[in-house]
Amino acid sequence: MKKLNNLCQYKDPEGYVCQGETNNSDFCYWHDHSIDKTGSEVKQALVDYADSGGLTRGICLKHADLSHIDLVNHHDQKGYDFSYADLYRANLSGAHLFNITFSRASLMKADLRSAKLNCANLEQTNLLGVRWKGCKIEKIKIGKQLSQEVLAKKSIKENNTEQAIDYYEQAEEVYRDLRKHSEQAGIFTLSGDLIKKELTMRRMQMPKLSVKRITSKVVDLFCGYGEAPLRIVGISMLLIFICAILYTFTGLNYQGEYLVYSSNQTSIENFDFFLSSLYYSVVTFTTLGYGDFTPIGISRAIAAIEAFTGSFTIALFVVVFVKKMTR
Repeated sequence: MKKLNNLCQYKDPEGYVCQGETNNSDFCYWHDHSIDKTGSEVKQALVDYADSGGLTRGICLKHADLSHIDLVNHHDQKGYDFSYADLYRANLSGAHLFNITFSRASLMKADLRSAKLNCANLEQTNLLGVRWKGCKIEKIKIGKQLSQEVLAKKSIKENNTEQAIDYYEQAEEVYRDLRKHSEQAGIFTLSGDLIKKELTMRRMQMPKLSVKRITSKVVDLFCGYGEAPLRIVGISMLLIFICAILYTFTGLNYQGEYLVYSSNQTSIENFDFFLSSLYYSVVTFTTLGYGDFTPIGISRAIAAIEAFTGSFTIALFVVVFVKKMTR
């Protein structure tokens, strides 16, 4: 029977513990960061360790030569779990890593050239400086935010703006590198999502309330940096509806008759005029201008703004839509 003090003391933030035997420290061979694992024997030893059911979460493989290693879990549909593992500068070129989990791990400056990383879980993984050329990344999961984004938000809470900007710069670099690789690989849906995140990270580095940051935010809200054409449709419909309400209360001219919302009219009459205002708003937004209804007083300013915004919005939608479809 093993003694408790001979067991590895590794325990990750999610409560996983290692049952491996210790060496001359409190950790087993795989979880001991002080042990050099750059030797040629490490590759096969890691495969045997993973196949035997050893805890691969949190293991240290800095600078390890794992080129062409097969870390596909052939005995289970669920891949091996390397969450919290440290693979700084590890050589994983040509490796088979299908369905593997690197959640919250560090792949900083790792070599993933020609590796097969399909269906991998890379949520909050440090991907700074990764070499992606030739890497297969179909259906990878990178999550809503990178580890650098989490650290940046933490730094902001601690009023460390300089550190937060540095993390956002790192996040932008990661998104840019991954976006370029996904474009080269022809995975345009992923590249579209990545460019939005890349530009968002660039925006977060700008001073608050600056013109550039506000403009960038408006572009993001309006069309998702050119990657969300349906968002333009939604905003257009909202603008048309708001202008229709304004026309209802400011009034319109119809064949010489002044029409406006009035408490002296019945609900049906007021609702009927709102529908007419909605019709006029659509006509104005699309710059058709049939001429049956005309603005009066303040309605003129509203109509002018809506017509200008509508012509710009329609042109923007065409550009964004064509951009998405031609991919």
